[in-house]
Amino acid sequence: MLAGGLAAAAGAVAGCLDGSVTGGPANDDDDDRVLALTLGDAGETLRDGAVHDPEETEPRWDEAAFAAAVEGERYTTQYRRPFPPAAEKPTYAVHEGTYYRLDSVVVDEAEATRPVLRLFDVDGGESDAESGADDSDGVDAAEEETLPEGDRRAVEIAHKSARARGNSGGVPVGLVERGGYVYRDGDAIDASRLLAPDGPARVAYRDTVYRVEVTRERFYEPVYRAVAEPVAESSERMEAVLRAHTVGARIDPDDLSADAREVIEAARHGGYEESHPYSDGYAEVLRAFHERPYLDGNVRKDAAWSESGAERIRYEDRYYDYRLRFVPS
Repeated sequence: MLAGGLAAAAGAVAGCLDGSVTGGPANDDDDDRVLALTLGDAGETLRDGAVHDPEETEPRWDEAAFAAAVEGERYTTQYRRPFPPAAEKPTYAVHEGTYYRLDSVVVDEAEATRPVLRLFDVDGGESDAESGADDSDGVDAAEEETLPEGDRRAVEIAHKSARARGNSGGVPVGLVERGGYVYRDGDAIDASRLLAPDGPARVAYRDTVYRVEVTRERFYEPVYRAVAEPVAESSERMEAVLRAHTVGARIDPDDLSADAREVIEAARHGGYEESHPYSDGYAEVLRAFHERPYLDGNVRKDAAWSESGAERIRYEDRYYDYRLRFVPS
């Protein structure tokens, strides 16, 4: 029998050759790896982690867009998506008993001219190739904390770009644009000191004095329409939608052998691993998970994809996220 909580069950069964989960070949001359299986408890329902209720938690999207979309009204935004993209991981929300799948669809393109803030280290004598600005000393620097909120955010992000300039470490993806910060909020633009004609030429941030450069540049930006598509009118139907989208195998313990159940129990309590060729019990689990590529054909080449297209199962009335990976023995 397997000991509960084994993280390396194969090591405990090496040397047994009875073909069961507690036996079977433990090593293969052509492969010194083991296949490790771990299961993470995902709960009894999928709705709790996948459906947002704006009445109970602060939404992560444009609230005005949601209010309009659930009423069937047209609502568009420029550049920023009103809802997270649904291509990879759909966002679901419930409103007055109806469950919606949220998405942002590109419906047009808009041209806009926007201010761009770039910062250059005065001590380093940096200058944008197109700048030609004077870096002479004796110019007072505005302290970052004295600036309006929009400027403080702009300086923080432009600082990250300046710090990374010439550094192979790169810059924060999604924050830095065109080597600096792009102002898109109208209120922030109106309140800005840095964008004013008589704005400061220097700014101090974290003990570094930067030269301020502001340009106005043309952007071509997507226009998004907020979409809230009804997908379910009850919690049970919503659960079915989520199962269909995320769950692969549905496994009844009574359909498994005792050896296979012990493999799953070990995987739920720390992990389970074996070398190829796998024992009968482990092979049974892999088939039940619809992971036959780990058994059939060239295991090195064919076991890189999931036959079920999912990495979540239902077992004993609970959901589990699982992971299969090769690790050194």
